[in-house]
Amino acid sequence: MPATGYPRPVQKATSTACGLVLGFVLDRVFADPRRWHPVAGFGTAAAALERSTYADDRRAGVVHEVVAVGSVVAFGAAVARGGLLATALATWTVLGGRSLARAGHAMADRLDADDLAGARELLPSLCGRDPSVLDADGLARAALESMAENTSDATVAPLLWGAVAGVPGLLGYRAVNTLDAMVGYRNERYERFGWAAARTDDVANLVPARVTGVLTVGLAPLVGGTPGAAWRAWRRDAGKHPSPNAGVVEASMAGALGVQLGGRTQYRHGAELRPTLGEGPAPRTADLRRAVRMSEAVQVGAVVVAGIVGWVVRRG
Repeated sequence: MPATGYPRPVQKATSTACGLVLGFVLDRVFADPRRWHPVAGFGTAAAALERSTYADDRRAGVVHEVVAVGSVVAFGAAVARGGLLATALATWTVLGGRSLARAGHAMADRLDADDLAGARELLPSLCGRDPSVLDADGLARAALESMAENTSDATVAPLLWGAVAGVPGLLGYRAVNTLDAMVGYRNERYERFGWAAARTDDVANLVPARVTGVLTVGLAPLVGGTPGAAWRAWRRDAGKHPSPNAGVVEASMAGALGVQLGGRTQYRHGAELRPTLGEGPAPRTADLRRAVRMSEAVQVGAVVVAGIVGWVVRRG
């Protein structure tokens, strides 16, 4: 038994739970590093790896996914010996909640100032849509939908993976999500090669997206909505979305805000006609600000859930 008098499982559970909370606080205070971000470094390494692994074939994509994610998970397992400090730093590294909220506020500020050029310049930091074809309402809708999806991807999912798998879970999830953003497209180059990245990301986000949906439903009154409206939108509309996870978080957010999302969506690789989610008017700048408040509330709820889950799972 360690000198502290606490059994090792209790120490491990405490280290995980406290490390997740501390890392969340670091993200709230400092946000993402502006230079030398480890996730950007992983992206550079993954792009270099792609030059060796790429082929217009699903098997090549599987190899790419296994090598890239596997190396990150192995690194996470090695540094996990650092205990609470390692968990806190890894959590800070993979979270993007503070930067997401800042981008949402900045987009709303530019739209309120009728600065469409500035809003279009900012949009790529939120999502991969083509800003050149979007008017003010289109920019508000794109930012709000991205706010909903990235609340899950940038905060809820990494926290939950950290709760159940520690540092390897934190870093491994971020690697999976980053690869999906890089190659998980249905276009000529990545239709087959990116299949493994897209499917792995779908699986990794199945539970986190639904936890995000539950938190959004429960916290809807904080933005002037009702849990009932958020729940109805989720149940009625989420299944219409082509993504099994984005549909949940976007529909519940639409219901909580009382707006309608979806419709024609212009990406750089082409246009898609998305189903409508929720009932009400198209979102405007005020709704985007409410979405930022909801995102921040869900993030706080997620770290509480992750701390509890981390304590229970890592203690057992």
